[in-house]
Amino acid sequence: MTKNVVNGLEKKIINVLSKNAAELSQKEISRMLNITKRNHNIFQKAIYNLKSNGKIIRIKKLNKFKISPMTRIIRNELIMTRSGFGFVKDEESGQDVFIGRDHLNTALNGDLVEVKLYARRRGKNEEGFVSKLIERKRQQFVGTFHQTQYYGYVVPDDPKIYRDFFIAKEKQNGAKNGQKVVVLLEKWETDHLNPEGEIIEVIGYPGEAGVDVASVVHSFQLGIKFPQAVDLEAKNILHEISIEEIKNRRDLRNLVCLTIDPEDAKDFDDAVSLQILKNGNYLLGVHIADVSYYVKENSKIDQEALKRGTSIYLVDRVVPMLPELLSNELCSLKPNQDKLTFSCFMEINTDCDIVDYEIKPSIINSKRRFTYEQVQQIIEDGLNDEFYALLNMMRELSKKITRKRLDEGGIDFETPEVSFELDEKGFPTAIKRRQRLDSHRLIEEFMLLANKTVAKHIFNISTDNKRLPFVFRVHEKPDREKMEKFFIFLKAIGHKFKPVKKVTSKYFQGLLKSIKGLKEEIVIEEVALRSMMKAVYSTNNAGHFGLGFEHYTHFTSPIRRYPDLVVHRLLKKYMSDSDRINTGQLQKNLSAICEQASRMERTALEAERESIRIKKNEYISQHIGSEFQGVISGVMSFGIFVELIDTLVEGLVHIQDIKDDYYIYDESSFSLIGRDTNRVLRLGDEVEIKVKKVNLEEGKVDFSLVN
Repeated sequence: MTKNVVNGLEKKIINVLSKNAAELSQKEISRMLNITKRNHNIFQKAIYNLKSNGKIIRIKKLNKFKISPMTRIIRNELIMTRSGFGFVKDEESGQDVFIGRDHLNTALNGDLVEVKLYARRRGKNEEGFVSKLIERKRQQFVGTFHQTQYYGYVVPDDPKIYRDFFIAKEKQNGAKNGQKVVVLLEKWETDHLNPEGEIIEVIGYPGEAGVDVASVVHSFQLGIKFPQAVDLEAKNILHEISIEEIKNRRDLRNLVCLTIDPEDAKDFDDAVSLQILKNGNYLLGVHIADVSYYVKENSKIDQEALKRGTSIYLVDRVVPMLPELLSNELCSLKPNQDKLTFSCFMEINTDCDIVDYEIKPSIINSKRRFTYEQVQQIIEDGLNDEFYALLNMMRELSKKITRKRLDEGGIDFETPEVSFELDEKGFPTAIKRRQRLDSHRLIEEFMLLANKTVAKHIFNISTDNKRLPFVFRVHEKPDREKMEKFFIFLKAIGHKFKPVKKVTSKYFQGLLKSIKGLKEEIVIEEVALRSMMKAVYSTNNAGHFGLGFEHYTHFTSPIRRYPDLVVHRLLKKYMSDSDRINTGQLQKNLSAICEQASRMERTALEAERESIRIKKNEYISQHIGSEFQGVISGVMSFGIFVELIDTLVEGLVHIQDIKDDYYIYDESSFSLIGRDTNRVLRLGDEVEIKVKKVNLEEGKVDFSLVN
């Protein structure tokens, strides 16, 4: 009698009982599962196990069985892990409910499910099973097609999709062995069998130009093309700015405004200006493209923009939120062109306090389009440029604002990023770590200040009796349990710190400052980042822990973020007549927008990370046998993860490939310890590795240690 057979039968019994409203006798269950004399002992064992584990109970009077009484039913999105189990968040308690792989009931990552809880826990988590699949998140999946003599199957690219798709011969539609394909899920009634699908598109062979990122586009169902109705509506938008419209705006066309963006940017949605007032204060202007003038509420373009939520920046292409005619032409703040904007002027004193502000629709004419690198070179080398004095003054002000923000508790995460050089086929020929320049910081600080000012403005014009509905960017305080794990981690790696019961952003900033220059700095920052809550959009102003701001929103990027566009509309609404607004209905609408925007932001982040991971793996696949310096970024019982210092490519050194000793995993210190040599491999250690193997289909990179 194998354990797997008993486990499988237990699952079948649970499914039978959960799908029947009435209690069932052992005989009835046996009959429904076609139990024979041959496997009756296994059936008895399964019944015994389920009773012992509290999953089912026997009603003595009736001599029948039913599922154990559940505390409650939870409906939410299923979040799968790469290990094959999942979690569903219980909004009532705020805790995650554990769902074992045997209790997924054909649900896949992202699906909306109904979960019933068992009368027991798994560690600190409650445990449950998927009792009902309410809605599939998606029907199409990307994977690699494999052909056998009798049938075909598709191995999904996404490791969180834990089953292969069976493809009948008549459903293969010309796909060849080894090709990347898009498969449509047609049927999956029971998880005793694999899902069945049909190949609806052949993307191409791995290694062909564009196939890798095209796979990401299909996998996340990103809309490369806009619907015809949206394109048509965009073409019919009037380009001319009427004299009447200009009269209703602050005319800033003579003001010196500049844009500073990445070299390859095509959409410029923010410009900046800076003046010194007679009283010695600064007047900082942040001028944002007025997308709300062109994109009317509930228009075809607006509906599509809400659906997309955000622009997505993959390694070799952008999936825009708005049609190119709007994002790159009409709304983009191109130099020497009159453009409609929303301006936020902030009067800043010598202590970097905002003593006055004004938020107005405006019209500007940008005097120069700069790249970050150009600005950096001008302010560093003192180049003979007409805007040198202005740019230098902007840098000095931004540095003062940064110091003030950090002194007040803002957390300064410097997450390392990379850029790629691609050949004509899209293959990566080089990876470089991005440098964070003063010019980046300059724009970041000015945008943060404008976002903060707009959110504070809504607070100022609201009353205790009537809070105006708004879209805030919130970042809640870290969960206590996550913080405790972070403190355990710091203690385990030997970092001295003073633990506190109440974690403030100022405390967190001080902690990160104490690790600067240490070899574990990058690893600690990554763990610290994972310990934080995720920033989301919300109508509830919970503040922004990471920035240390009491009020914060997103106002500065309406070309690429839908919440910013909504913020512009709300500002205009409240400028005209806030008393006539149905705040109850508006609050409800904004809550739905916040949910959609947060959901699409998560999708965008996953897609962007996946495109970067694929290109990293393609790059390192050219260097089999080459040696590199890296940092141990993860330690597990089965080996160590190493991140290369120059390229941030991550790979695994399997424990069986560390041959100089027999290594024992010490969970308490996040390290592997040699039994005979006492050699310690721990997080943050620098090591030299050799690239051993790269499996592009599975997305795995294997390293080996060099002595």
